[in-house]
Amino acid sequence: MIDTHAHIYAEEFEEDIEEVVNRAIEVRIDKILMPNIDANSIDAMLRLEEKYEGVCYAMMGLHPCYVKGDYKEQLSVVEEWFTKRDFLAVGEIGTDLYWDKIYKDQQVEAFHFQCEIALKYDLPVVIHCRESLDENIAMVEEYSGKGLKGVFHCFTGSIDQAERIVDQGFYLGLGGVSTFKNGGLDKIIPHLDKSKIVLETDAPYLAPTPKRGKRNEPKLLIYICEKIAKYLKMSIKEVNELTTENAETLFFPEPT
Repeated sequence: MIDTHAHIYAEEFEEDIEEVVNRAIEVRIDKILMPNIDANSIDAMLRLEEKYEGVCYAMMGLHPCYVKGDYKEQLSVVEEWFTKRDFLAVGEIGTDLYWDKIYKDQQVEAFHFQCEIALKYDLPVVIHCRESLDENIAMVEEYSGKGLKGVFHCFTGSIDQAERIVDQGFYLGLGGVSTFKNGGLDKIIPHLDKSKIVLETDAPYLAPTPKRGKRNEPKLLIYICEKIAKYLKMSIKEVNELTTENAETLFFPEPT
């Protein structure tokens, strides 16, 4: 399996990161994809990628919750890193209107700035859209036909919203919320385009049932896979193979 979204460089993992990675590998999670947060998280993320080469893969971006007064300086750091080395994707980008809307305009500006980087380097974007799914879908639709690609991380939307996302060639990231009793995704997931779903944990956040409320980690992806298999009336093996192939297509495309 591939965990397409995990912040395992975060301080929550400082004491036992080696055990966390080993536990993931033991349950056959062979790739862990790491979206960046801001300039302060880069060093820890890159150290982890270097230590676990071929397992941990770094992205580069500015998370919307970290778009503050210094966002232009932060975006300059992001842009400069793409001139230094390759990254798997541009992310995590988007908008978050859950806590406050003070920097909404700056989040939108940062979104477009980073989408242009993605187009320049032909990379996927990883989109965070808490309390702002429609706004982010509309922004992606502005790039229709320009080659923008990526995934809507932590998808919790409607069937109609999913169809709009897939119509733009984007994927849907399914995580811990898929397992929540009142998450509502049991009614949505059976109707999704199976060729456009990928699995994620968002570790250390959003641990799936039966570990809800505890620290999330990549090995818990198995619970998400099991629940989605139940919704789709498929075997765990089939969902594993399907979502792994989807993630490979998006993040590790064959060179042309």
